[in-house]
Amino acid sequence: MLKRRTFLLGGVGVAGALVIGWSALPPRQRLVASEPMPVRPGEAALNGYVKIAADNTVTVMMCRTEMGQGVHTGLAMLVAEELDANWADIRVANAPLDDIYNNIENVAGDLPFRPDDDSVFKEAIVWLTRKLARDFGTQMTGGSSTINDLWQPMREAGACARAMLIAAAAERWGVKAADCRIEKGVVLHDAGHKAAFGQLAIEAARQPLPRKPVLKDPGTFQLIGKPLTRIEAASKLDGSAIFGIDVVPEGLLYASIAMCPTLGGAVAHFDGSAAASLPGVHKVFAVGAYNGGTGGVAVIAENMFIAMKALDVLKIDWHDGPTKGLTNADIEKRLKQALDESDGHAWYSHGDVDNALRRAAHTLKAEYRVPYLAHAPLEPVNCTAQVNDGKATVWAATQVPAVARMHVARLLGISTESVDLQQQMPGGAFGRRLEVDYIVQAVAIAREAQGRPVQTLWTRQQDMRHDFYRPACVSRFQAGLDAQGQLIAWRNTSVSQSIVAKWLARNYRIPDLGINFDKTVSEGSFDQPYEMPNVWIGQRVIDLPMPVGFWRSVGHSHQAFFIESFIDELAALARKDPVAFRASLLTKHPRHLAVLQKVADMSGWKVSAVWSDKGVKHARGVALHEAFGSVVAQVVDISLQKDGTVKVEHVYCAIDCGLPVNPNLIRQQVEGAIVFGLSAAFKEEITLDDGAVVESLYSAFDVVRMDECPDISVEIMPSKAHPQGVGESAVPPVAPAVANALYALTGTRDYALPLKTKLYAGGATCSS
Repeated sequence: MLKRRTFLLGGVGVAGALVIGWSALPPRQRLVASEPMPVRPGEAALNGYVKIAADNTVTVMMCRTEMGQGVHTGLAMLVAEELDANWADIRVANAPLDDIYNNIENVAGDLPFRPDDDSVFKEAIVWLTRKLARDFGTQMTGGSSTINDLWQPMREAGACARAMLIAAAAERWGVKAADCRIEKGVVLHDAGHKAAFGQLAIEAARQPLPRKPVLKDPGTFQLIGKPLTRIEAASKLDGSAIFGIDVVPEGLLYASIAMCPTLGGAVAHFDGSAAASLPGVHKVFAVGAYNGGTGGVAVIAENMFIAMKALDVLKIDWHDGPTKGLTNADIEKRLKQALDESDGHAWYSHGDVDNALRRAAHTLKAEYRVPYLAHAPLEPVNCTAQVNDGKATVWAATQVPAVARMHVARLLGISTESVDLQQQMPGGAFGRRLEVDYIVQAVAIAREAQGRPVQTLWTRQQDMRHDFYRPACVSRFQAGLDAQGQLIAWRNTSVSQSIVAKWLARNYRIPDLGINFDKTVSEGSFDQPYEMPNVWIGQRVIDLPMPVGFWRSVGHSHQAFFIESFIDELAALARKDPVAFRASLLTKHPRHLAVLQKVADMSGWKVSAVWSDKGVKHARGVALHEAFGSVVAQVVDISLQKDGTVKVEHVYCAIDCGLPVNPNLIRQQVEGAIVFGLSAAFKEEITLDDGAVVESLYSAFDVVRMDECPDISVEIMPSKAHPQGVGESAVPPVAPAVANALYALTGTRDYALPLKTKLYAGGATCSS
């Protein structure tokens, strides 16, 4: 008989051998889904991304959410380029849920490595992570990873379809495939044979999928690199685009909900008799807190107006949530106490910082902070659902459809196959649709509607006050310069809540083990290119009851403000020009240096960044930051108005995002990111009163308006490198560039966001 020890050791050995064997295998394919692609009469699916119809239209399946960033256009361009399709024949449709659509690069991008790290260890971990994400990851949109992740598989999908169409044509005509070619959706042969895609699609679908499709040389691209118009633009202009809020299935009812004012709270007792007696009201009932959300009382009615008015006559007693009693002062105090207690986890260290600080000719200390921020997309949270006969149909605008479907199935006690999740376009997201609380809540409400579909729509106030917020953060710096003004020591520690730990706990039920680090809120601090001989960068994670989530550019959104502001302070201490000081720290980073020099040239940067024009004082500020694989530099021109407000006159931006797939989309995203960043820099802050969020409307959590918007100039650096993120990368440098310009203008440094200075509304317009 085997002893238990022998059995266990043998089992561990076998498991280890299996893991090693699995890791040595090549990555799984990403072109053929586990289930056949649904097709309509006359259509043929050539792989998991491409369908061709008899009328020659090519449908490209989209496994990422179009949130206004233009990814459906960019992805369609990748397929159309390799397919040599006629762009006018391209259509897009939402892909089903399948592992081939899992977002691999978003997971790999969250690994805690610096871009400079070229170690074998990093290479091995990234390899294994990509393999795991292919099999065990999820289909999601986030982290500015869409083009980065699908650059290869989408091009391969187009190239495979192209080869299969040519093979079908060659077989039909009895010629060699090598003698056939495709031009704008037509297969041609020099003998005079020609056939449109639609004529060959059925035969092409019978051809074997090429194992190693030949991709085009970038020098031959006809579509990639061109500023094509967004593929969904016309539908948004004529109103035919369907957003989550536009879903109107037959027999639709509407629901509104009153949620506990303190986040995470629940209903203790309620009297819904007055609401239930109103004409048009179907049902009034308590709803629990789902996936980190807050409980409340829901009203289902014939229309949304009736449902919302019924909430006004409800009488509710609450079980307060865990934020009860919490204020912003309490949060700031706890954040600072955490920094006093410990430096935390070291993300990056090099040299001997303490010794370098002792021998420094000049030293500088600073502390910065940023507040909680709401996502506040234009379209408030909503979801439509129907529960009937052991099945559910869910119409949702979500960034994580697979996670949403899993939790709907869990709530209803049915299989995931019994949940039909139909993806809709969101009217903005910025990370809010990475949560599924509102989807599960909507399904729980629809379950009470006796088989009829119900649209649950939050008001703007509820959307603002029941968010998963960008964490508040405090960061401390200490640095030293030598007698020549060279940076010789850098110490930095920041503290905030963990987003990843809480997100995994509420969405995957992975216990929060109190780990004292989270790369996503520290990113932007330890992974920047500045060359320092002695450096220590760390992080503290503390537990606070505020619900936190991923906000556009995540940790970069605040770490860039901290770092680029402190770099400017050091330049002033060294009595050096801010651009020249940064350049001196980038001698081994030609890519970053080129972007910095480009924005300096664009803006006409001079050694003196302050000047007077017709009696009005002007100043410039600069910031450089790498995020999501892209390098962005910005120069902001500001002026001081007679009423004491500041006018942002012009924002210059240079971006290196790898090969520019569609310059039009890149410019649009950069311009939007700059306005987004200016809004956070000047106007936005979430505050707490006794544990309840105060801000409820845009009037209190405002955005930059047209009459406040500066002129914006964008330059896209030429590149042949792998495309990188764009949607979030231009947000981080905005706030520090403005703060640095304000310091140059006034001699006073802002150490917290939002900036104390008010933004002047002067009638400027936004232009490229």
